[in-house]
Amino acid sequence: MVTAQLRRVAGSVVDPELRAVTIEELGILRDVRVDPDSGRVVVTITPTYAGCPAMDTIRADIRRALDAAGHPDAEVRTVLSPAWSTDRISEAGRAKLTAAGIAPPGPARGGPGPARSPAGPAGPARSTAGPVALVLSVRCPRCGSPQTEQLSRFGSTACKALWRCRACLEPFEHIKAL
Repeated sequence: MVTAQLRRVAGSVVDPELRAVTIEELGILRDVRVDPDSGRVVVTITPTYAGCPAMDTIRADIRRALDAAGHPDAEVRTVLSPAWSTDRISEAGRAKLTAAGIAPPGPARGGPGPARSPAGPAGPARSTAGPVALVLSVRCPRCGSPQTEQLSRFGSTACKALWRCRACLEPFEHIKAL
């Protein structure tokens, strides 16, 4: 089996917490290769965050998929660097999340470290550089309305928040931008 086929097999594994998307669409799957010395398939994945409880299930599901494809000795490696970002979610993955009633994240807002300004009459030193993350609203994945409100910073998993649409009154989860 060529590497592209192996990647399709491994990439077709569905994320156990976000059942609407595969690990390829979510951007967890980093690399699939065949070790030239051993001939063993080596899959590299990165968790959505370091303590993600779904990683054991994902590793087992990848091994099971590759075993069914004739590679029972596949190795799954987990790497933390570079860190996963919500920017790795594919457009197809974002569309599938929306169709499943989960609001996909906007772009991650990384930037330079904070610059400090000296204390003055206005008070203590404050950060003056870099972006300020301010979410005014999240579009409802059901009706598209921007009239939404956050109910809880944490949803069913640590990477999601619970929101409600004021227009259609439906609750929904939103994946946090990382």
